[in-house]
Amino acid sequence: MAKQKKHPSGTIALNKKALHDYFIEQKFEAGVALAGWEVKSLRAGKAQLVDSYVLLKDGEAWLLGSHITPLQTASTHVIADPTRTRKLLLHKRELGKLFGAVQQKGYACVALSLYWKKHLVKCEIALAKGKKEFDKRDTERAKDSQREIQRAMRSKGRDE
Repeated sequence: MAKQKKHPSGTIALNKKALHDYFIEQKFEAGVALAGWEVKSLRAGKAQLVDSYVLLKDGEAWLLGSHITPLQTASTHVIADPTRTRKLLLHKRELGKLFGAVQQKGYACVALSLYWKKHLVKCEIALAKGKKEFDKRDTERAKDSQREIQRAMRSKGRDE
């Protein structure tokens, strides 16, 4: 069995909405081409991935909708665009898998998180299928029941 890779505690931003709106089929790790002021802002934790998605065009992957707030001190000489399109760096084989799957009906490519891997910024992207409204309710119901079971187990352990 393959060992599951865990992100270090260097998580910069999470896209919790993607986990709510999509069934995650397959995950990929992509590098992100960034400007200097963006790296400084990420070190300060000034990033959001809500409503961000991955656009596959001309054999390349692009991150759209992500927001990196520029620091006042770091970007004085640069006109900073916080929502600019950023290139994602993937292997050709991975890009081929993504292109093939996205062309199928119902698949989307979404950004799940931004995190540090040593000194590099990585973006976890996923091949996902959209959830219907009743799927979202089922997921929420399952989470609630798991929470109740955990509470009962904890309270039982205290009683003994």
